[in-house]
Amino acid sequence: MSYTIEKREKGYLLFTITRSEKRNAINYEVMKGLREAVNRAAVSDIKALIITGEGSQAFCSGGDLSVFHLLHTKEEAYPMLSMMANILYSLLTLPIPTIALINGTAIGGGCELAAACDFRLARKGIKAGFVQGNQAITTGWGGGSILAEKLSAACAMKLLMEAELQTAEDLKNAGFFNALFENDSLQACEVFIDKMVTKDVSVLQSYKKVWTRKWEETKLRERIEEEVRNCSLLWESDAHHNYVKTFMSKKNNG
Repeated sequence: MSYTIEKREKGYLLFTITRSEKRNAINYEVMKGLREAVNRAAVSDIKALIITGEGSQAFCSGGDLSVFHLLHTKEEAYPMLSMMANILYSLLTLPIPTIALINGTAIGGGCELAAACDFRLARKGIKAGFVQGNQAITTGWGGGSILAEKLSAACAMKLLMEAELQTAEDLKNAGFFNALFENDSLQACEVFIDKMVTKDVSVLQSYKKVWTRKWEETKLRERIEEEVRNCSLLWESDAHHNYVKTFMSKKNNG
């Protein structure tokens, strides 16, 4: 299995990507696991959902290019992009608090996954970035549209358009990371959510509706769909295929 889902004593659900040998890159099985975790968290007495990656090297390195390099045209890329965008929108609008526990590097789609969570906790010293622009594509899972909801326009545009890895400290200053930790990641996360999970779940759900109603009224889902379609057009460009070809060549040559 590429993931685990555990219900913990404190009342939260813990989803872990268990592909440390692939820097916790997202493949179709991880997508399935995320959907399962969101569904389980939505229909039970769960008070929070925590998403993290196995090991200490990577939280998530985005989409697994060793799988997705087989997608060439916009018609081939769109179903994958749309599937993950639907999952991230479901995560974004889950009626309980969600936390990205960023234990290591977060790259590209890994930052989109983190953006879809309500809170982001990161280990000091790690780096993260929306690097899709270096691959001649944009965010394709809705992360750009979601980031526009979470940060000021100038901060969001700078992170997306520069497409560079940033330090955890800089991302905290920008407002993307809510807190940094040094030692045990899960312990740090439990401290962060401790006061929330002592509240009745109906209180948490009622407050979350404040934001989900806003996103529904401003048609965020439709804006994400437009982002997915734009990315699928760029996906079939020569520039993107050349990037993927170079990446796969380096990977295969060790």
